[in-house]
Amino acid sequence: MKELSLPGIHGHVDPGYEAVAEAFEANFADGADVGAAVTVYRHGHPVVDLWGGIADPATGRPWERDTLQVVYSTTKAATAACALLLVQRGQLDLDAPVATYWPEFAAAGKQDIPVRWLLTHQAGLAALDRPVGRAEALAWKPMIDALAAQRNLEPAGDR
Repeated sequence: MKELSLPGIHGHVDPGYEAVAEAFEANFADGADVGAAVTVYRHGHPVVDLWGGIADPATGRPWERDTLQVVYSTTKAATAACALLLVQRGQLDLDAPVATYWPEFAAAGKQDIPVRWLLTHQAGLAALDRPVGRAEALAWKPMIDALAAQRNLEPAGDR
């Protein structure tokens, strides 16, 4: 197990994963991170479990092993895996227009966008034209309606 050299960095790293600890520590030494955590599993066993720094700069509260954090894009891989399982079962065609499965999506000129482009971020739908409040953003129906109505903000398939 690698010894962690910076104060305020905690956890463990199995042999062979020392470079992860070095990169993690470097983010703090270089000022890139104020607080962070990383865990890596291999074959169901945690081989890296590190945390450190400050969780709340306003109060100085340290980052703990169980500090909650906002994460973005974590559902993309799960969504892709589910979509590919449906493809394998013959229940989803990646080249079919999204509107085949979700007719409302055809609004605002999106009728020809294939499913594949949604999964590869080529649909031109990186944001919404109209702002949505927190309650709307967290509710299924308002977000689905907003996405269906949204026009492309950039040319679809242009990446």
